[in-house]
Amino acid sequence: MTGGTGPGSETGPDERRRRVGRPRADQLRPQSGRPPREELLCAAAELFTLQGYAATTTRAVAERAGMRQATMYHYFGGKEELLAELLESTVAPSLALARRLLADTGRPAAQRLWELCRADVTLLCGGPYNLGALYLLPEVRGTRFTRFRRMRGELKDAYRTLLDGTTAGAELAGDRAGLALRNDLVFGLIEGVMLIHGSDPARPMAVFADATADAALRIAGARR
Repeated sequence: MTGGTGPGSETGPDERRRRVGRPRADQLRPQSGRPPREELLCAAAELFTLQGYAATTTRAVAERAGMRQATMYHYFGGKEELLAELLESTVAPSLALARRLLADTGRPAAQRLWELCRADVTLLCGGPYNLGALYLLPEVRGTRFTRFRRMRGELKDAYRTLLDGTTAGAELAGDRAGLALRNDLVFGLIEGVMLIHGSDPARPMAVFADATADAALRIAGARR
């Protein structure tokens, strides 16, 4: 019998190529247990923050995620879409909490503001990469990021509404510019703590988040 596949059979180079072929994309992926879409976001977060957004190609993101570039396009249309989803992920959980806190009018506004500050710090500093640095990219001013800017604006407005209900808000009644300045300072502190945390990431997150929320209320002139 000829053409067998046992140990003693012979195969030509064409047959060997057909048998080996190209590895499937999912065989190239790291064994992280993450679904492909999440794997791509993690790869993009790492590359965007460590080597820069402009210097990162979609091919590099795909390879870092263990996929071919063509496979990546099944999940994301390109770098802008990856960046937009990463940016929105830094705001969406805090915005959902802010909406709940605004509706919880039975508790003091200062306490709710403190809780929002603490949760926001935990979200922004809880990941392995400083995604807040991506806020400063000139590309973020483009139309593709309108949704992110709108979400961030709503979150900042929620901070201001809660601040308005505190003792500091009462003291600044009629001084809308003064209230806006206090809110800018509070919001700027919360978004800026990613740089502070990055200087000593070994700090316990709970202690760091509590201290930052305390500092935010002091800046606002509010008392819990």
